[in-house]
Parts: sequence; C-alpha cells; structure tokens
Amino acid sequence: MFQIGFDNDKYLKMQSERIIERIKQFGSKLYLEFGGKLFDDNHASRVLPGFAPDSKIRLLKTMADKTEIVIVINAANIEANKLRSDIGIPYAADVLRLIDAFRGEGLYVGSVVISQYSGQQAADNFKRYLEQFEIKVYFHYHIPDYPTNVSFILSEMGFGKNEYIETTKPLVVVTAPGPGSGKMATCLSQLYHDHLKGVEAGYAKFETFPIWNLPLKHPVNLAYEAATADLNDLNMIDPFHLEAYKETTVNYNRDIDVFPVLNAMFKKIFGYAPYKSPTDMGVNMAGYCITNDEICKKASEQEIIRRYYSALCSVVSGKGNRTELHKLELLMNNSDLSTEKRSVVKAANNKAISSETPSVALELPDGTIVTGRTSNLLGPASAALLNALKVLAGIKDEVQLISPVVIEPIQHLKVNILGNQNPRLHTDEILIALAICAATNPTVDLALKQIPKLKNSELHSTVILSPVDVNVFIKLGVNVTCEPQFNGKQLYHK
Repeated sequence: MFQIGFDNDKYLKMQSERIIERIKQFGSKLYLEFGGKLFDDNHASRVLPGFAPDSKIRLLKTMADKTEIVIVINAANIEANKLRSDIGIPYAADVLRLIDAFRGEGLYVGSVVISQYSGQQAADNFKRYLEQFEIKVYFHYHIPDYPTNVSFILSEMGFGKNEYIETTKPLVVVTAPGPGSGKMATCLSQLYHDHLKGVEAGYAKFETFPIWNLPLKHPVNLAYEAATADLNDLNMIDPFHLEAYKETTVNYNRDIDVFPVLNAMFKKIFGYAPYKSPTDMGVNMAGYCITNDEICKKASEQEIIRRYYSALCSVVSGKGNRTELHKLELLMNNSDLSTEKRSVVKAANNKAISSETPSVALELPDGTIVTGRTSNLLGPASAALLNALKVLAGIKDEVQLISPVVIEPIQHLKVNILGNQNPRLHTDEILIALAICAATNPTVDLALKQIPKLKNSELHSTVILSPVDVNVFIKLGVNVTCEPQFNGKQLYHK
C-alpha cells in the first residue's frame, strides 16, 4: 500500500534557502553540480514517498534569470548506447530530451560537454548533430590517473587540455542524464580555467543520495548503492568530516576520492579551502524532510528488490554483467531481504501455476492485487491492465471492455500485414483500443478514466515483458519487475 513518508513542501523551502545561502558564499560565479535527475527523479520519489520528481526544476525556476545549464555526457556512454533504466531511452537521447524540457520551462541551456573524450566516433557524430541546432559542444578529455595525480590534473596536460566552457550567468548548473557522466570533473576543470582567467568562482554540490545525515546502512542509502551498482559506487563514512568535526556523516567513494583534488584547487584559487570535507560541499536538505522513517525504509527495501530483479533480467538478456548482480545479491543478503517481501511476486507465480501460462500480478496503491494471464487475445500485462482498470472503476470482472470483434482485426493487421509473430495485443495497443471504444461505450470510458489511479502501483511478471509493455507501465507510474526468463525458447526476442 502506497503511503507518504516525505514532506515535499518543507523540502522545497529548506532546499531553496540553502542554495541561495551557498551562492552568496562565493564571488561572481557558482558551479552547482546537480546529481540525480532534475525533471523526473523517479528513484527519489520511489524511496522517499511524497518526493515530487520535478522538485529540483521547481527550485531552478525561481532563479531562472540568474541560471544557465550545462549538460554533461560521458563519451563512453554515447559509444555504448547506455540506457536510462527508469525511462528506457539512451543517455544521448536523454540529453536532447533534457534540452527541450529545460527550454520548455524557460531555463537557458548554455552548452553540452562530452566528457572522457578519447576520439570516439559516436561522440563526434553526436557533437555534429547538436551543432546543427546551434548548441555549443565542448570536449573534456580522459585524464590518466584521475583523481589521484593532483599535480598532473592541475596542469596544462590535465584540466588545461579541456575546452573552456563559455558561460554568461552567475549560477551555472551542471547536470547529466545519469551518474558517472563527469559532472564534478567538469566543475573542477572550469574552476581551474577561471583561476587562470582571473575569474572568481566557487563550487557546490546538490546530490540527493546518499543522504548525509542518515545512517550508513539506512535502506534509503543502500537503495542508492543498488541504483549505482553498475558504477560500483560505495557509501562510506566521510573521513574528512569525521576528522574535522568529530561528526559521522555519509558520502560516497567517488566524492571522497576526488576531495583532495578539490581541496588543492581551492587552496590554489582562494589561498584557503572553504570546505573541510565532501559533506561540506553539499547543500542537500532531504534528510530533514522525512516525516515517516519506517515508510521510507520499506519503500527503499522494495527499490533494492526491484533493482535486483532488473539486474537478473539484464544478465539473462545479455545486457548486464554478473559483477553488478553479485553486488545486488550482497546488498539483499546484508539487508535480510528476499524476493518474498515483494507481494506481487507470489501472486504472479501462483497465477502462473494455476493457469499454466505466463502471468502478471499488479498491486494497486490501496493494496488490492489483481492478476492477468496469457490468452489467445492478450498478453498477461495487457490482461492485468484491463483487470486493474475494471477494479478501479467498479466494473464486474465478467464484463468485456474490448470485444473480440475489435481485437481480432488488430491481430490480423499485426500478423498478416505487418508481419509480427505475436498476435496478442501489447499494452499500448490495448490503451488505443480502449480510447476508441470509449467514444461510444460509457463503461469503457469509465474504465479509461481510471488510468491516472495506476500511479504508484507495483507489477510483477513471470516472464520478461517486452520493452513496449515496460515503457507503457513506466509512463503510467507503475513499478515493474520480471522473473529472469523469456516466454518461449526462441533465441531472438524483440
């Protein structure tokens, strides 16, 4: 059952005040590294129920006249066509989506930085594509022994080799499609160049996770490790903060590793270091806005289980690696978690046993569980979707929302004309058919109006669902997991 455990209004107020306070600390320019997602921080909204996915963008809009945005993408992620798992699109495509979204909110996107560049052809192609639309693109290069070789990094062959980003606003927000993109290195490189140019500039970090004032092994922080298992991020006690203040705070390995670099740069720029620890760099106030710790703990445990299932399916699909899976298994074991704690897993498996077909279970926000099985007309995801809408609308189970008379011509089109092997309707096709039928059928119209109520539902499938079905559920705000097996013995799966 979905419950609120986070005060978003309090968060917006406290976070805005802290950012403004940090801007005033420095001179004419502040590079503010934004971790996580700005528009759709769905991870935060899942582990902190009540957190609005667009909270960060609301903050920036209050300072739009002083703000410009720099988007960073790692060249290796362009080359590998890395996907954002939460919305199912490549990082490169997400850069384009972010630019359009920022502009739509009245925010200025100054440029794109391609980090870790070492001549990748895909990165060159992406740069040319962006420049067609008059978007400035800068290359930042791979630096050997980063971040340990401080003297080399702070030299002409280190940061000095990077292209300087021309900015015009006092607040420069540096963001990216996902972790490991090179946001911090981009900020540090700019500080190095600004110092050479005689420009006063500062740096701060806005990273939601790990939450510095929660315990190291708090499920919210462990869920962050699960989310970044592919990067091998590790939450750690901040040793610099502990030494300076005798206070235990939580940070993560990459920030702790790079802190000596930042510390050395600040000493060179200002003659002193304004920060004594990586925790000092941050402005995150999320930990102060948790209103129900138990709700957030349970939500985070569910997120770890979902990430575990995602890794299992990635390995089976040939897209993931076992190192990531083993880390998630370790997190599961150390947190005393099992897949049995995800209620829809048992419901889906029981339905598959009783029906002897691939099945899906969907838990609605109020805790009601509905199921769907494979039939001649529908896949299990589509069946569960229709059943859920009937439950939400109070429509009897035996009522057919879409007549076979409507479905069969669609199947004929799919198989006999478009050449698809699977005649069963996917969820996107079901929703289109529903929308058409709703024009003349009040009962279907009632069911269609229930779609927004699916948000924050949980779904589990006994087979790996098609990307089409997964993406539809993501758009509907439904959290999806699948058993790591395909439907059938075919080697090729779309």
